[in-house]
Amino acid sequence: MSDVFTLGEVLGVISAERIRHDMTARLDVEGAELTVAVGLARLGHSVEFLGRVSDDEIGVRTLTVLRGEGIGTGHMRVDETASSGIVLRQRRIGRVAHAVHYREGSAGSRLSTGDVPAGAIQSARILHVTGITPALSGFTWSAVHHAVKLAKDAGVLVSVDVNHRAYLWETVEEAREGLTELARSADVLFANQDELDLVDTAIGSLRELVVTRGSKGASATVDGFRYDTQAAPVTVVDPTEVGGAFVAGYLSALLDDSHPSDRLKRGIALAAFAVASPSTWQGLPTRDELPP
Repeated sequence: MSDVFTLGEVLGVISAERIRHDMTARLDVEGAELTVAVGLARLGHSVEFLGRVSDDEIGVRTLTVLRGEGIGTGHMRVDETASSGIVLRQRRIGRVAHAVHYREGSAGSRLSTGDVPAGAIQSARILHVTGITPALSGFTWSAVHHAVKLAKDAGVLVSVDVNHRAYLWETVEEAREGLTELARSADVLFANQDELDLVDTAIGSLRELVVTRGSKGASATVDGFRYDTQAAPVTVVDPTEVGGAFVAGYLSALLDDSHPSDRLKRGIALAAFAVASPSTWQGLPTRDELPP
């Protein structure tokens, strides 16, 4: 039995100031669900991760990271017929990053319904999914919705992060339809301010809506009551994909039965650690490092 079960794709990331000129670059692995998993594990929660990885070096590195962080990998699948997805990320003006994705046909996009372990999901306290994974392929769409149905049938709390990535959808309307369907299954829905219009028809029935607003902080509406918190002052190194860190902090405090205001504060704290690091997950704190 785990506190949180999550599933998704992990990508290899190559980042530099200017790839055509730089003689050195930074290599990492990342994924929204990976960040959530690492953040929770470092705070002492038990986490299981499901995904497909290639047997290439990126796939091996992904498994090494997960296992090194104490995250359960017993349900991971190694696909010997597909390569890992890759992101090339360049930092051009200030903190603005430009990314090019190479993920079509990747091992991660082949995650299927048959890979989803019913027992592991139905014995977890929380299932966490994002709007990224179902947008990768028909296989991953089915896998995510099957996992959600298993969780709902067993009374497992379903956490959904909208995570709209426009480049993964054919049109805005397709994104709206797909993300709204997923959002309607959520017990706890995470969205940034710009994503609210995409899922507005799902919001009214939510038990818990958490909205991040960048430098303006975040809010949580729980059982009809709204709570707000300010962003933490921090020197930003890389703001890319910080949402997963916030989600990890919020869910950690939820698992600890903390007040909604304290859930927001822990989410903000983990987000601050994340943006102060060049990696989405490597700088995340242990419980001893959390502010009082």
